[in-house]
Amino acid sequence: MNFFKTTILLAVLTAILVFAGDAFGGRSGAMMALILAGIMNFGAYWFSDKIVLMMYRAKPVTDAEAPELYAITRDLTMKAGLPMPKVYIMDNDTPNAFATGRNPSHAAVAVTRGIMRLLSKEELTGVIGHELAHIQNRDILISTISATIAGAISYLAHMAQWAAMFGGHRNDERGGNPIALIVMMIVAPLAAMIIQMAISRSREYGADEGGAKIAGNPLSLANALRKLEYANKRIPMVGTSEATAHMFIVNPLSGGGLLKLFSTHPPIEERIKRLEAMAGGPRY
Repeated sequence: MNFFKTTILLAVLTAILVFAGDAFGGRSGAMMALILAGIMNFGAYWFSDKIVLMMYRAKPVTDAEAPELYAITRDLTMKAGLPMPKVYIMDNDTPNAFATGRNPSHAAVAVTRGIMRLLSKEELTGVIGHELAHIQNRDILISTISATIAGAISYLAHMAQWAAMFGGHRNDERGGNPIALIVMMIVAPLAAMIIQMAISRSREYGADEGGAKIAGNPLSLANALRKLEYANKRIPMVGTSEATAHMFIVNPLSGGGLLKLFSTHPPIEERIKRLEAMAGGPRY
């Protein structure tokens, strides 16, 4: 269901791009924006592991340096049928974790020191399972595709705004449609952002389900999420970038009300509810 939902959302995002490109400069306008966004996001995708690990000062660890974390990752990797990812630790008191890498053969799992202190071995196993599910589902690639399309729509909107300021207009046989152009400049980027965030939330649900299956106990992940939600409110992560917030298992950025519409993560309560349903009901 999550994969089907993601496919539908990507199709809608592509349709918005076609509409936006046609409103501004025809299909050639959409293609130009898509190519430009693709080049930028390809670089981010190819080097994403190095960039984000450097950003959060994550250090690689060996089996001797972090035996429990390494053993959990190795055992779950074998269960999932994945290559062993590189293991990193961030010297940060805020409990959180993320996975990165352009494919399963070039993947990394990073956790903070805070999460290792907070969670039990079973709960940490659930978290690592979640991160390995992201790698298994190639969620980084999916996020890059959605970011590329949403970025192209944003570029078209900016181009249209500059064209309007300097009296530019679409020059083809049909003539310009000012209403469509206004909708493209204002509504299309907003809709693209909402859909991009919805794709991110869908992939989180998928990683919860896949991670619970890899780890073998949905309640371990459910209990971990409950602890992480509370701890992240009590010890917020300093210096978190909005561009990388979607990578973490729980959102390091807080916000309520209308901001939930643009959240990269589903509500923790709903995630826990689904995991408990997988296990046949809550047990503590």
